[in-house]
Amino acid sequence: MTTPGEFYQRDRTLHPPAHTPGYKTSVARSPRYSMISLQNSVGEITGPVFGHNDIDAGDNDLIFNYAKPGESAIGERIILHGRVLDENGRPVPNTLVEIWQANAGGRYRHKKDTYLAPIDPNFGGCGRTLTDENGYYFFRTIKPGAYPWRNYVNSWRPAHIHLSVFGSGFVQRLITQLYFEGDPFLPICPIIQTIPDPEAVDQLIARLDLNATIPLDSVAYKFDVVLRGRRSTLFENRLEGN
Repeated sequence: MTTPGEFYQRDRTLHPPAHTPGYKTSVARSPRYSMISLQNSVGEITGPVFGHNDIDAGDNDLIFNYAKPGESAIGERIILHGRVLDENGRPVPNTLVEIWQANAGGRYRHKKDTYLAPIDPNFGGCGRTLTDENGYYFFRTIKPGAYPWRNYVNSWRPAHIHLSVFGSGFVQRLITQLYFEGDPFLPICPIIQTIPDPEAVDQLIARLDLNATIPLDSVAYKFDVVLRGRRSTLFENRLEGN
């Protein structure tokens, strides 16, 4: 007989309020009514599912997965790796992890991104992979650049990578952003400053990992994702609870 796991009460002090005027976009985006929780249907819970057939070789290598033959993306080459864990620190295997990001100059490959930094023709800015039996994932990519945004007259986003994890189907998705330790924009970012708990902010920072760094090639950063419980990573699309 399987013993039910411990119930972890969500700690509301970790999550930022939806309405934070210092982050100007939240004024328009914040809900005006109380949130409600919708239960998944049987069809949503049972499928579709993700498998190894959905992942192509090289999907997790953003340095080359969009590049022309014989060429590669421009910028500081990095390895991003870590584990997806549950609230008790147990690995979550076969989880689809996706990332998307700006290029080394701080520009996204998106028609609405008009920042004056150039587009890198060999960098698509997105990748995906499945966690292994130990919940482990890794990507090779380019460290993204900071970029300006119209929050206030001189607002800049720290270098960051968007990351999402899926459950067994499309409706079971959590999204977050990871940052890099030592970034001078971290203490002054209006979005990060909406998070009231310094420890919660700390969980969003990828740490330099020299043990996984490849000499004369790529610097490594480690970022673990915790799906639930008091130690949960902050997910921007599920502030009402994981």
